[in-house]
Amino acid sequence: MRVGTVKVIKNHEYRVGLTPESVHELAVHGHEVWVESGAGLGIGSRDSDYEAAGAIIHSDVATLFAQCEMIVKVKEPQANERAMLREGQILYTYLHLAPDPEQTADLVKSGVTAIAYETVTGPNRTLPLLKPMSQVAGRLSIQAGATALEKAHGGRGVLLGGVPGVMPGKVTVIGGGVAGFNAAQMAVGLGADVTILDRDPEVLERVGTFFEARAKTRFSNQANLAESIAEADLVIGAVLIPGAAAPKLVTRGMLSTMRPGTVLVDVAIDQGGCFETSRATTHAEPTYVVDDVVHYCVANMPGAVAHTSTYALNNVTLPHALRIANLGWREALASDPHLANGLNVHLGKVTYKAVANGLGYEFTEPASILGVR
Repeated sequence: MRVGTVKVIKNHEYRVGLTPESVHELAVHGHEVWVESGAGLGIGSRDSDYEAAGAIIHSDVATLFAQCEMIVKVKEPQANERAMLREGQILYTYLHLAPDPEQTADLVKSGVTAIAYETVTGPNRTLPLLKPMSQVAGRLSIQAGATALEKAHGGRGVLLGGVPGVMPGKVTVIGGGVAGFNAAQMAVGLGADVTILDRDPEVLERVGTFFEARAKTRFSNQANLAESIAEADLVIGAVLIPGAAAPKLVTRGMLSTMRPGTVLVDVAIDQGGCFETSRATTHAEPTYVVDDVVHYCVANMPGAVAHTSTYALNNVTLPHALRIANLGWREALASDPHLANGLNVHLGKVTYKAVANGLGYEFTEPASILGVR
């Protein structure tokens, strides 16, 4: 199969779909890999590194889109890229369609077969292709939040770890999943006063056992959530409903209960955000203020640490890319129900239920396309 990866054009995004090492793996399995010139510069990989790994370098992205059977990316295709997608082509990347009707409409119109990293599953309802970026985003959320808390950046002027004789900053983490757990780890490591909220008793037990007295846990109901965010210096929104838009747990009205300069970091912004006042921002302009509360809502947080993120992502996406290239998308998905859960759009049909329900499309069962029961 001819597989292509392109230079990411999203604002301040530096990750790339394939590392030189991943290109080599595809090449030794007999596949032809096309790489857009300069695609790897954000992770420190030159065109010559890709050529040494077996890639063919192309400067014309339109030719690459036209000729490659599978396009491997990191972030969702931008409007001009979606215009180059075609029927019979495979798109393998993060999509986050539920809060993005324009992208969904374009993918439906294109006829492309779109496989989303974020809905590919693993054993026990895990999301193995989302996990490494959730780990990165969770850890970055504390770095970003700590910076935003500095007075020069609009925050309260609070040092999360405090100093002897001065209380540490209070961090509220909404959601104890992968991103929330990693955020809590970083916040605890800095010496902050950390509270984790979740609705799943098993999650609360797991994080409570791990952190012991170093972090508090609370069941996430409206009363506990309202009290926790009113006391916090930094609030991390890390809720996730796989493939669906994030619930708006913190309303605009709640902002009036927070102290001026409190910081909200919305890790769920890729799925629409879990704060009512959230809107996607970029690394160029990461924050804005609503009712004296600082919002950090960067939609591609892991892009700030592109080298770490790209290699962590390729570790989990490459095996599936190889499977698709070796077997073809239909056989690869039909033989692996976890990979089949990644199918979001095919030949003008929406094949992921949460996306179809959220955006008003008729849902088509992937099994009906794959010919499996």
